[in-house]
Amino acid sequence: MVAAPVLAQTAPTSPAAPQARAGVQPAPAPAAAAPGAITMPENATLYGKMDPNLRKATVIINGEVITGTDVDQRVALIVAASQGQIGAEELERLRLQVLRNLMDETLQIQEAKAQKIEVENSEVESTYARVAQQNFGQNTKAMDAYLVKIGSSPASLKRQIRGELSWQRLLGRNVEPFVNVSNEEVKEVLDRLQAAKGTEEYRVGEIFLAANPENKPAVFARAKSIVDELKKGGSFVGYARQYSQASTAAVGGDLGWIRAGQLPDELNTPITQMAPGQLVGPIETQGGFSIVALIDRRKVLTADPRDAILSLKQISIAFPPGTSDADAARRAQALATAVKTSRGCSTIDGIVKPLGAEVVANDQMKARDLPDQLQNLLLKLSPGEATPPFGTLKDGIRILMLCGRDDAQISAGPNFDELQNQIEQERVNKRAQMYLRDLRRDAVIDYST
Repeated sequence: MVAAPVLAQTAPTSPAAPQARAGVQPAPAPAAAAPGAITMPENATLYGKMDPNLRKATVIINGEVITGTDVDQRVALIVAASQGQIGAEELERLRLQVLRNLMDETLQIQEAKAQKIEVENSEVESTYARVAQQNFGQNTKAMDAYLVKIGSSPASLKRQIRGELSWQRLLGRNVEPFVNVSNEEVKEVLDRLQAAKGTEEYRVGEIFLAANPENKPAVFARAKSIVDELKKGGSFVGYARQYSQASTAAVGGDLGWIRAGQLPDELNTPITQMAPGQLVGPIETQGGFSIVALIDRRKVLTADPRDAILSLKQISIAFPPGTSDADAARRAQALATAVKTSRGCSTIDGIVKPLGAEVVANDQMKARDLPDQLQNLLLKLSPGEATPPFGTLKDGIRILMLCGRDDAQISAGPNFDELQNQIEQERVNKRAQMYLRDLRRDAVIDYST
């Protein structure tokens, strides 16, 4: 199953190299270097000029060309997803990262072809149609027009889909059959889950940037710029897919559900103190810097009240242009008073319609899909009770009345097969990263200059 391509991504800038000084010899490498080890002379001088920031986008990788247009069209998807909230400096880093992503994608498609794994055009078109429906609720022609409007193209998105399908199929044949998880391993994890029943666990997203003592300041600055872009509304999933150097990059940085103690100490404390939706970082950890987001939190094998299905009626009044704050407050109070006189959802329509209110019913609203403030209010109500009025002059005011509630059932947790599949997938992802590193190492790459 191919995930809908994420429309938000990014990347780092390399500093310009210092110019060579003629006649200066580099210091010799340490004599005690291990055989075959990569050694670096101290105070090295570069001979010749090289500025990676001036490199043109066109690349030939194993004979296949990636053009500047290819990069521009992928960047356009990301800029659109970030609602244009990307600065000029960040845009340059983004272009470099997108180029690297296109190179990886090309290698994945080439390897699939070399292994005689074909992805039919009909499969790509089918997935493209599903992405159009999921992301836009529209047909493919409307999707085509949108992509052209933002400076991208249907062909660019379809190539990304082909790359994902090719890679998944390749892993399914060359990696997944050789990953095994024993019954004993699964049983041990299930036993640990039962022992942890009632304790809190957290669903965490992470963007990890590797660093060493030499490049630590530059990596920290890069991580800080990512945090700034995320706070402006950038997609965490997209940035993780493009920036993160952890194996979870392919799934948007999602670490899944974890418990306190499973992460490094530097990350445990902030995660346990965060509310869902919060972001912290960069945090220095062993080997680099992490940016973490708390996606959700729950108690192990315990029913979550936010999974309750609510039956609601929304009572709303729109304000005509020119309505004053005082008049809006008066009408809101009149509506709230009228709602209090009702005897539950069966009578509310007739009571509020004379006030010009509209009533809309929803019998399948999951509590967790509501804003946090409304979640907390509604979960404390009994059937027939209502929230205070809320809204704005522009959007009008609303009141939600609770008509009924089906509480969530106590979770039994993952069953044996689900847990086994989860562990297997984690191992497949690690081997996939190694596979891709081998393809990069063996590639023949020519940069245009």
